[in-house]
Amino acid sequence: MNHNHPRMNREAQTVEAMIGVYCRGQHGTDGELCPECAALRNYARQRLQRCPFQEGKTTCAKCPVHCYKPDMRARIRASLSRLMMCDSFLELPMTCSTRDVFPTCLAP
Repeated sequence: MNHNHPRMNREAQTVEAMIGVYCRGQHGTDGELCPECAALRNYARQRLQRCPFQEGKTTCAKCPVHCYKPDMRARIRASLSRLMMCDSFLELPMTCSTRDVFPTCLAP
């Protein structure tokens, strides 16, 4: 993954934030991810690193290539549904990719 490209950085940060919100809400963690969510984060990082589109990629939902295994894709969707309950969801960079603003519930 090109860590220097803003699009790929934002994508990685967004996915990690989604997983963090999910883990806190679903598994009651505070700070560190549980082993299950850490594995999901590592899997998502690996998928981003191997993305054939890199900085030209769309959001995963709009991508013509579904590189996540079905069970991992379901887990990512579950983390997104948890994130939608966040009060500032509309500021999420993944849905408004020209902004570098994270929802207040995702702030560290």
